[in-house]
Amino acid sequence: MNTRIRTLLAAAALLAAATACGAEPLDSGAEAERSAAPVVLDQAPAEDKAAGVINAITPDEALAAKVPARLKTDGLKVVSSLGYPPMEFYGSDGKTAIGLDPSLTRAIARKLGVKVAITDEEFNSQIPGVLTGRYDFVISSMTDNAERQGKVSFVDYVRAGAGLLVKKGNPAGISGPDDLCGKTVSVVDNGSSLALAEQYDADCEKAGKGAVSILKFPGDQEALLQVGGGRAQASITDYVVTTYKAADPKLGVEAIALEGTESLWGIGMKPDDKELIDSVKGALDALIRSGEYGKVLKAWNLEKLAVESATVNGGK
Repeated sequence: MNTRIRTLLAAAALLAAATACGAEPLDSGAEAERSAAPVVLDQAPAEDKAAGVINAITPDEALAAKVPARLKTDGLKVVSSLGYPPMEFYGSDGKTAIGLDPSLTRAIARKLGVKVAITDEEFNSQIPGVLTGRYDFVISSMTDNAERQGKVSFVDYVRAGAGLLVKKGNPAGISGPDDLCGKTVSVVDNGSSLALAEQYDADCEKAGKGAVSILKFPGDQEALLQVGGGRAQASITDYVVTTYKAADPKLGVEAIALEGTESLWGIGMKPDDKELIDSVKGALDALIRSGEYGKVLKAWNLEKLAVESATVNGGK
């Protein structure tokens, strides 16, 4: 038997012995290691007020095992409208999404063990983007109501309403709608705040108290200036806006929540995307139970928006 044949027979014997012992091909271990490699989760940017909380969140293994397969490979694709602080807006670089909604999005992604990308879109384009599959979900201070439920399914994540801005120290002694009788309030014209002011005015007149004098302006900033200048004793706007303004010491105002005006805001998804809906609800409930949800809200001074559990299509 020549040398080449002996060499080949010896190699074959070694391979057979290795196979009999249950050995794997040399490259299979490397392949298994690559497939089992953990996802490197996104870090919240430094300007995210909840960054410390978010970056400490670790995946929930049970939830991570059940996420839709596309999320494991492509990550979570999210759409928002980045122009409504403190809920969603751009950081100082003009590119990075920050605010409560991006914070909660990143927290949900980390709990599910997936990466995330947040895209800015005009509000009216967001639901169509979800329905066409361009985005997995929309989170953009969107009220969960019956009309929208005809298009998407919501996982409700906060309960938000209207609020009052009053001068620091509240010299007019305003604590709620009844205290507005006989006073002047400023609002944005043709919005929900104007409707509330008109309702409070009607209630005051019905109760035989002084009417509410209403000053109307094109935007929140003009309405706010009336409080600082003393022309109005209060300004009515969204509660989330009042907290953001009150956090700026230069403005010299404080926020008061208008109880009873709250509605649920939801994360919108395709109704037939059941796996994703369950995953997002599960992640949000896990964050609520762990206390991480509350810490994220507190970082943005929005604890009053907290819900006790995630609901699906709980809005009316």
